[in-house]
Amino acid sequence: MKLKLLALALFPLALTACQSSEIQKVGDLAVSVLQQQNADQTLANYHWSANTADAPKPLVLKFDKAGRLGISTSCNGMGTSWKVENNQIVTGNLTATQMACEPKSMAQEKVAADLFENRKVPFVLNLNDPQAPTLTIVSVKGEKIVFTGKQTAESKYQSEGETIFLEISPETKACTGVTAQTCLQVREIKYADNGVKTQVNKDWTLFYNSIEGFTHNPKERQIVRIKRYEVKNPAADHSKYAYVQDMIIERETVKGSL
Repeated sequence: MKLKLLALALFPLALTACQSSEIQKVGDLAVSVLQQQNADQTLANYHWSANTADAPKPLVLKFDKAGRLGISTSCNGMGTSWKVENNQIVTGNLTATQMACEPKSMAQEKVAADLFENRKVPFVLNLNDPQAPTLTIVSVKGEKIVFTGKQTAESKYQSEGETIFLEISPETKACTGVTAQTCLQVREIKYADNGVKTQVNKDWTLFYNSIEGFTHNPKERQIVRIKRYEVKNPAADHSKYAYVQDMIIERETVKGSL
């Protein structure tokens, strides 16, 4: 039988018989085990999200190449060290911010702790669909959670990108690129080492590209930190740059149009 599951992380012998049975069902689908280096790269090349019971936001995992795992929950941010060793994700002690949250959000943080608090974590990677791979993780209680991956911009564009800051007007304008469209109005911002902000452009300019992850608000002036990536071999009618929102730096409610 030709099977498509590309990665199986083997589970420790100390698991209960029930857990072992569940693992075997997954294991029966596996064709090959990725080398440790490949598993490391795959985990770091995606951001992984999963919905957990009743939580208002997904649980999101970000494995970076420096060995830090960032965990975004519906309330507090969490983090720990990580590495792949003997076909398991090995984590250290979790750290977390300490905001008070509503019960459903706190329950999600408990789920994250059961998955990654100082553990050797069994996992399965399914790369059948490289646009939406899955990462299945078994908690300390034997519960399975399936995360779906979204490729990071660094992996997609094969570079770290350049950080720029754009001030974005609440007012858009009609413009013509390849076709008639609506453009954002922007001004580039620079920050000195001492934090002093200066405008590179005093006048608004039309921005013909889109910014991945950015939502325009006609009632707000925003300053956005953006990662700009050079696109290799862009189509003739496409920009040589891709823009991805990194963080909202400032936002100000504006009455009326500018």
